[in-house]
Amino acid sequence: MTRIRRFIEEAYSELKKVTWPTREQTRNLTVLVFVISAAVGVYITAFDLLFTAVVSVAVEPSGAGL
Repeated sequence: MTRIRRFIEEAYSELKKVTWPTREQTRNLTVLVFVISAAVGVYITAFDLLFTAVVSVAVEPSGAGL
């Protein structure tokens, strides 16, 4: 039981040393994550549509030889 108590005390002591971000920093970084995620989503969607179009043209039967 003393090991658990010691662990909790040491963990609490370490958490007091942490420099936590301000509310404004947290908000700004959250917005940044959303913007980058949206940009990556648009990038992936654009390439998916491009590759889908290329593959559908490549696989499409040409009608020659029928």
